[in-house]
Amino acid sequence: MELYMLNRQYGRMILESVEQGPLLWPSVEVEGVTRLKKYSELSAVEAIRADYDVKATNIILQGLPPEVYTLVSTHKVAKELWERIQMLMQGTSLTK
Repeated sequence: MELYMLNRQYGRMILESVEQGPLLWPSVEVEGVTRLKKYSELSAVEAIRADYDVKATNIILQGLPPEVYTLVSTHKVAKELWERIQMLMQGTSLTK
């Protein structure tokens, strides 16, 4: 998986999403109320990171057999998804 992701544009960001978790969306204070920034308010780098968090999840999901996909499809974050898959695949011929 690592080699595949590193050969894609922004592959390092995709891989970091899997290894470290998704972007922690910054907050902004508006009229004394703190809220998360909207996508349109993110900086260029933050927007790219948010986009590639989604791409990381999609890349992982596309490579799964249907029976594994069924078990993990409720996870929306690539890091959590990948950790769950690793746990499910422990001890199988695919992890050796």
